[in-house]
Parts: sequence; structure tokens; C-alpha cells
Amino acid sequence: MVPKSLPSYFLNHEKRVEVVVTGIGLVSALGSLSTSWRSLIGGEVGIAWHQPFPELPPYPLGLIDSQPGEFSAIAEKVVRAAIADAGLSLPLPDCGVAIGSSRSCQGLWEQFPLPNSPWLETLPNRGAIVAARTIATRAPVLAPMAACATGLWAIARGAELIRMGECDRVLAGAVEMPITPLTLTGFERMGALAKTGCYPFDRQREGLVLGEGGGILVLESQELAQKRGATCYGKILGFGATADGYHLSAPELEGKSAAIAIKDAIERSNLTLDDIDYIHAHGTSTRLNDRNEANLIGHLFPENVPLSSTKGATGHTLGASGALGVAFCLLALKHQVLPPCTGLQVPEFDLNFIREARSANINNTLCLSFGFGGQNTVLVMGND
Repeated sequence: MVPKSLPSYFLNHEKRVEVVVTGIGLVSALGSLSTSWRSLIGGEVGIAWHQPFPELPPYPLGLIDSQPGEFSAIAEKVVRAAIADAGLSLPLPDCGVAIGSSRSCQGLWEQFPLPNSPWLETLPNRGAIVAARTIATRAPVLAPMAACATGLWAIARGAELIRMGECDRVLAGAVEMPITPLTLTGFERMGALAKTGCYPFDRQREGLVLGEGGGILVLESQELAQKRGATCYGKILGFGATADGYHLSAPELEGKSAAIAIKDAIERSNLTLDDIDYIHAHGTSTRLNDRNEANLIGHLFPENVPLSSTKGATGHTLGASGALGVAFCLLALKHQVLPPCTGLQVPEFDLNFIREARSANINNTLCLSFGFGGQNTVLVMGND
């Protein structure tokens, strides 16, 4: 029996505090929040050939600029964008922080001795500390790390801070700048890197494409948001998290723990599987992950549920990928548009993949993330 991953107040739908999203800061290989959404809906791709390191061959990569970016600068940029989008001004001394990263300043560590930066400014909690300093907070500051599941875990922890009454407002999400020699070489040695591009769930998929990016949400109690007249993208309804306890990098083949995480998230949202109108899949474009995820979705959900992965457009931003996925789910709710599974040409699986963006009646969305070590995370969002 897998224990419940969150406290009982997530199950008490009559008394729990409602958590809404009032701001989003995002940057990806497609651009800012508005540019990324517009490009995604238009079927554009932010992946291109780059050779950022002369000692390594060129790869298809999702770079924000022409060269790999600096982690702290991107983290601050995304935090400030989220605050501006929420209509807030600095300082925010009572705002909590839950911002994670699976690699943080690894790019600087690979340049050891560290160039122009004290080592204390390159620790794994760097994104959370950048945010805390930017807003001058005295509230709780968390820095979750859960491989590719980091973004969803951080957002869930942020919502938990609000529901526990520790904060009325939290900055939550993840930032990742993973394009480094070690990361590229590591995935290459695993045989997981694509040779030409990212094609989630396609018969000819080759592997993942690394991408840079960050997604930060401004979470607030519904009471606070209403009091200040804030516009909301949607609600954080429920979260599920389990671990396979199976393998360092491969998912458990039967997907039992992943299925429990999905069912927990649905139950905590006071919904049923039939209530989900769109699934943002993890969809890394690797042979094993896409097959396992497709089988999981096909086994649990109605056969007509629309789904897509946006990694074919942005690349795989690792720890930040779930945060980007949540942002795209919230924009789908706001605009009532389903984003396409960019890169998918010939599906290998009999599922309702979104091939081109289209309008739809969307009330509830679900985002999936699966991380190394068998970490399964699921977040459900709904209309405010």
C-alpha cells in the first residue's frame, strides 16, 4: 500500500483553502510566456542545431539565446515576469518561495575553478535564493529537487504552504539551464539523445532534446486574490506523488505506482478520470518513456481524452519541464485551446493526440512528470 503523499487537508474539500494562480513567468526556447504560447499554438519549434562546446559535436538543442544561459540571471528574469504578470510590486516580505531545479548552477561547477562567483552562490538551492532576495521575503523558502519531477513537486509544495496557512502567497516552480558538457555527454552515453529533433509518441522518435527554460507561478489563496481583485488563470486542484523504487533511470514497466499517483491527484481534486479534458503528457520522445506513458494513459483514461507533449517545441527542460507544462495547461484553460503535440507525425499509439491546435471546452487539465529514480508526479488544474 503506497501512503498518501500529501496531508489529509488535501482530501477535505469542504474546509480546504482554495489555491489560485494569479501570475505566470515563463521563458523557453520559444521565448517569453506570450511568445511561447503563440509559437506553440502556431506549430513553431524552438529547437535548432547548436554546437555550444567545441569539444563536443553539434546537437539539436532548445536554447533561449545563441549560447547556454546563466542560471541566476534567468531565474531572476522569470521571477520578475511572474510578479509583473500578477500585478504585484516589490518587496513581498510575506510571500513564500518553492522554486527548484534538478541541476541549478551545474554549468558553473563544470567550469571549476568557479569564474567570478563565490561557491556559496552556486549551490543547488540557488533558484529559491535568487527569488527570495528579489522579493525580499521573510517567509518560508523551499528548494525542492526531484529530477524531472521537480517543477510539479515545487508547485505542489507551494500550494501546500498556502493550504497549511503558513503563507497567503507563494512563488512556485522551477528553472533549468541543463545544456552543459557533462549533461550532454551523460545523456549521449545513455543513448537517450535525439539525432535530429524531438518527436514525442512518434514511431520514428529518436530520444530527447535538451532545452533551457523556467516557469514560475504566483500562487495565492482565493480569498487574497479576490480581495485585491486579481485575475486568475485557474485553480490548483490536487496533486499526487509516488515512487517506483525500481531503477535508477528506467520507469517501472507496469506503471503501478504512476497509476496510484494519478488516482490520488484525481481523488484530491474531487474529480473522476472522466472529468479530465486535457492531459499534458511528460512525452520525452524516448522509446521507453513514451511507450510506458502511453500505455498508462490508455489504461486509465477514456480513449477520447485529448493529450499532447510540448517538448517537441521547447525541448526537454528536465526539472523545469513540469512547470512549463502547468503554465501551458493554465493557458489552455484561459484561452480554451488545446496545444499541439509538436513533432508528432505518425503516432505509434492509439490515443487522441492533438496534432494541431484547436478550440475545445476545457474545465480540468492534468499534467504528468516522471523523474529519474522512479519519481511520479501529477498535478490537476481547473477553471477558477
